[in-house]
Amino acid sequence: MKELSDKDIIEYLYNCYAKVDGLWFVKTEEEHGFDKALALDAEVWKVMPKIQARFLKEKFLEKNAETPAEKHKKAHEKSTEDPVELFIKAIKIKMALDRFKFKILKKPGIINVEITECPWHNILIKSGRESLSGRIGSVICTTEYPAFAGEFIPGVVLELDSRICNKDKNCIFNFEIKTGSYEK
Repeated sequence: MKELSDKDIIEYLYNCYAKVDGLWFVKTEEEHGFDKALALDAEVWKVMPKIQARFLKEKFLEKNAETPAEKHKKAHEKSTEDPVELFIKAIKIKMALDRFKFKILKKPGIINVEITECPWHNILIKSGRESLSGRIGSVICTTEYPAFAGEFIPGVVLELDSRICNKDKNCIFNFEIKTGSYEK
């Protein structure tokens, strides 16, 4: 029997993650209707990105810690790393792991994320539910990404200038950093 490589394990776990998200939604929709399923999904995506952000933040900050106690302490101390740079590092990892195709541009007061391929939209197309993509994206993206960013930069505001799920060529996420909303 063939042993699973790290790549195989990652593929397996990613597929389970993506499919359980979709299955949960469809089963909730069957039982309670689309609107209730979307509302419950939004509640999940108020929390999940915070978990993701805290995990990544801990991994970034634990590099100089040796023991689990030191890692825990370091994760809860105020970081000396620039929160904007920390966020950029984290959003790159999050989007790459979630299999987006994207690029990030940092401008004064703005972090611009241009998404050229969205895996969640692609899943909806593949499942024959593309017509729901705009409704889902308008709720989930506006819930998920501010929650993720807020773990790094309190007071950050997300503006979506375009969205693939609304038949635009790409998604443009502008994270506006309000002056004085964080301290380095």
